[in-house]
Amino acid sequence: MRLLLAEDERSLSRAVLKILQSDHYEADAVDNGIDALEHLKSGNYDGAVLDIMMPKMDGITVLKEIRSSGSRIPVLLLTAKTEIDDRVLGLDCGANDYLTKPFDTRELLARIRAMTRNQAADSNRLYCGNICLDRSTFELSSPSGCFRLTNREFQMLELMMTNSGRPILAQRFFEKIWGNDQDAELEIVWVYISYLRKKLDALHADVVITADAKRNYTLQNSG
Repeated sequence: MRLLLAEDERSLSRAVLKILQSDHYEADAVDNGIDALEHLKSGNYDGAVLDIMMPKMDGITVLKEIRSSGSRIPVLLLTAKTEIDDRVLGLDCGANDYLTKPFDTRELLARIRAMTRNQAADSNRLYCGNICLDRSTFELSSPSGCFRLTNREFQMLELMMTNSGRPILAQRFFEKIWGNDQDAELEIVWVYISYLRKKLDALHADVVITADAKRNYTLQNSG
């Protein structure tokens, strides 16, 4: 799962980013509302944490803009304000939740899990053919056994399983999973596809990952 963190307090942003990454989230950080809005328009994020007070554009305005565009991405607002009117305004504008600074990191992670739970699915498990992907444990299993996937293996397979039978362009994987990683190159997508193919083969899966000349990858029945 990929999150966007919009927070202009640099030390807090670095700390929260590290916490999110250690909890198996892919996360990008920006320090102003304009950049936050541009990132969210890409559609590459599964959730957002927005500080209300940011330069260039405040978090409430960012929230209004993405909601007016039709986006239902889960949003958690961070605020140093304690007035009830600010909290009500944020919720009325479409925020899923809010958290007042300073906050405990355990509560932050719990609120992120809660707001993205419905976004993920009614169940923690995805099924395709004879394989099952457990979103809570990162385990890929079949009647033949199981593997615990790495974070990026999990994200790639989750995207394919939720779009089973539909081709996904390599660039889509790259933008969603590697995002702003300046050291990564598009070829890394093929490497991870190879990892997943080997695991599916070892599990005797009755689904395969196919590719076409345009570098579209599709998870489909092997028959």
